[in-house]
Amino acid sequence: MPFEDELGVALRRAGDGFTADRDALAEAGEQRGRQLVAVRRRAAVAGGSAVALALIAAAGAYSGGLLDGNGGDTSVYVAAPPTPTGDGKGPRAGSGGVTAEQMIANLRALLPGGQLTGPVGRGTDDQVPTASGVYDDGKGKAAVSLSLSRVDPYGSQARAGIECGDKNLEQYDYCRTEQLADGSTVMLHKGYEYTDRREDTKVWRAVRVTPQGFMVEANEWNAPAEKGAAVSRSNPPLPIDQLKSLVTSELWYPALKDLPAAEPEAQAESEAGTGSPTALRDRQAVEALEDLLAGLGIKIPVASRGGEGRYGYVVFDDGKGKSLLQLNVSENQDSGHSGFTGPNLPPLPDGTLVRVTQGPGEKGEGVTEWKVDTIRTDGLRVTVSAFNTADQNGTATRAEPALTLDRLKELALAPGWNRARN
Repeated sequence: MPFEDELGVALRRAGDGFTADRDALAEAGEQRGRQLVAVRRRAAVAGGSAVALALIAAAGAYSGGLLDGNGGDTSVYVAAPPTPTGDGKGPRAGSGGVTAEQMIANLRALLPGGQLTGPVGRGTDDQVPTASGVYDDGKGKAAVSLSLSRVDPYGSQARAGIECGDKNLEQYDYCRTEQLADGSTVMLHKGYEYTDRREDTKVWRAVRVTPQGFMVEANEWNAPAEKGAAVSRSNPPLPIDQLKSLVTSELWYPALKDLPAAEPEAQAESEAGTGSPTALRDRQAVEALEDLLAGLGIKIPVASRGGEGRYGYVVFDDGKGKSLLQLNVSENQDSGHSGFTGPNLPPLPDGTLVRVTQGPGEKGEGVTEWKVDTIRTDGLRVTVSAFNTADQNGTATRAEPALTLDRLKELALAPGWNRARN
C-alpha cells in the first residue's frame, strides 16, 4: 500500500500489496490491511495499532496504525484493534475484573470442539484484552485470536473496522457487512495474510462494533501461525457464520463493560482554510484529488475511485484504455533526502524538492509508471503516480498514462497540502 505513517492495519489495512512507492512503504507497514488494519481494510484489512501521525493531506482524522505482535512464548500474533486518536490519549485499561485466564476460557468455550493449545491472553487490566492460541479440530492446526477494545462508535476507527476494503487496493475473496437488531454492525471478511498472494496463508476475520463503542475482532488462519508457518489446511477452521457467532457472543460483555469508554475522535481542522481544494479536512484524500482535478480542468471520465486516509486514487477511462492515478501524502522521514539531490534535481525557488521518474512498473507486464515526487521544506511529501493500466498487478491497457507529466506536476505541487493540527 501507499504512503502511510507508521501504518500499515494493517492496514487491516498493507505494504505487502498495492505498492505505490517503496520509499513511502517503509513508513506504511501492512495496512486496511489488514485494514483493520484495516483494524487493516482494509484492515483492511487486523492490526494492533499505534497512534498514527497527525500528518494527513485532505484526509483529516482518518488514519491507521502499525500491526503490533503479541509477546509471549507463542507463534500466534494477536491482532488488536486500532487505538482511538481523539485527543491524543491511548486506550485505557479497565479494573482487571476479567482476567487473562477468563478471556482464554471464553474463547475455548466458544470454539466448536477440538483443542486450543498454547493459549495466551490479556485481561482487562490491559488496554486491549485478548485471547489467542492454536486451534486443532483434527483437520489441521490453525491460529486463532480475539481482541476487545472500546472505540468512538461514530469515529474513523470504528468505520475502518466494519467497512469492506477496496478491491482496487487489496485482494480478498469475500466481504459483507450486516446490521444487527441491537444496532451493532458486523463485518465478515475472507482474505489473505499477504495481499500479493506470495504465500497461501488465508486470514478470515469478523469485527463487530456496537452503538456503545464495543469492538470485538476475531481472526483465524489456515496455518498454525499468522506468519512464518506452512499452511496446514485449505481454509481456516471456522465457517464465517461461526466466526460471526464468536464476536457476537454475550460472554465478552463483562470484559467490554470493564473497559473505559473511548474518547470521542476530534475532527481535524484545516490550517489552509476551506477554500483550497487541497485544504485539510476530515475526508478522504480521493475527494481532495477529485476536487483538484476539476479545478485544473481535467475532465477525463472517472471509472472508479477510492483510497484510505492520505492515499487516494482514481481510474480514468477515456475510451483509449483505463489508467490509474494515485496520490500519496505523508511526512518525509529521510533527513538526507536521498534520491532528491544532484545536479539534475535543483530545488524550486521556494525550496521544494522535485523528483520526476518514468519507467516500468514494479508488477504487471508492460506496465509503465510516471511519477512526480515532491518534498516541501517542512518535510511534507506529496507523490502523484500515473500508470498505463487500471491495476498495477495486471497488464498494460494503453501505451502511456492518461495524464501528462506536466499535469502530474501540477497536482503534486498544488498549494494547500498541509499538516493536520495536533
